[in-house]
Amino acid sequence: MKSKKTHLKITWLGHAAFLLETLQGKRILIDPWLENPKAPANAIGIQNIDLILITHGHSDHIGNTSAIAKRTNAKVIAIFELYLHLMNLGLTNVQGMNKGGTLNHAGIKITMVDAKHSSGVDHEAKVLTGGEAAGFVIELENGFKIYHAGDTSIFGDMKIIGEIYKPDLVLLPIGGVYTMGPEEASYACKLLKPKHIIGMHYGTFPILTGTPDELKKLLSKEMKNKVIELTPGEMITI
Repeated sequence: MKSKKTHLKITWLGHAAFLLETLQGKRILIDPWLENPKAPANAIGIQNIDLILITHGHSDHIGNTSAIAKRTNAKVIAIFELYLHLMNLGLTNVQGMNKGGTLNHAGIKITMVDAKHSSGVDHEAKVLTGGEAAGFVIELENGFKIYHAGDTSIFGDMKIIGEIYKPDLVLLPIGGVYTMGPEEASYACKLLKPKHIIGMHYGTFPILTGTPDELKKLLSKEMKNKVIELTPGEMITI
């Protein structure tokens, strides 16, 4: 039997935090709140990071970015207003961008796309402007594409994201209350038409009640077989 082609290693670190490891050895962290209640015990000490992507300004997504970036010298990418905030925190290896733009880092293409969510930065008992919430389409060196939707509701332009970027893997919030839940995420899957689906932003707190099982029940037979349920700290190969 012909073996399946390997594209990347992915580890869910709880909430919206993921570690992507490319075949060429690049390590990408997304929304690294590594002290979340579901994070594996050793997550906070993560090493050897090349890129950190932040979808928006809330503390459960900026998380431990500052400490990790200073320790590893990882390049941090965020929307322009959030980039300014991170520079004010003393980070120097930071790149600002905006929706519709694409950056290339060592053969990895990072495109910032829309998300529907708030993005104020809760910093030192004040709420600062954080620009707008965003998602990212990440194209690896071998052409495999990952869409991290960030915190978002369902929106019609996910169809455009699907048609233009054709993501192979989608990382979608399913917890509800602060983001879309399973019903909305199931519709997002119809718009995006991915090969692989991973839910996120659920189970961190009791209020985030959506689950991968609920998502599967709402999908077609063909689509539900694409859902991958991860345990925080578990690394899989796709």
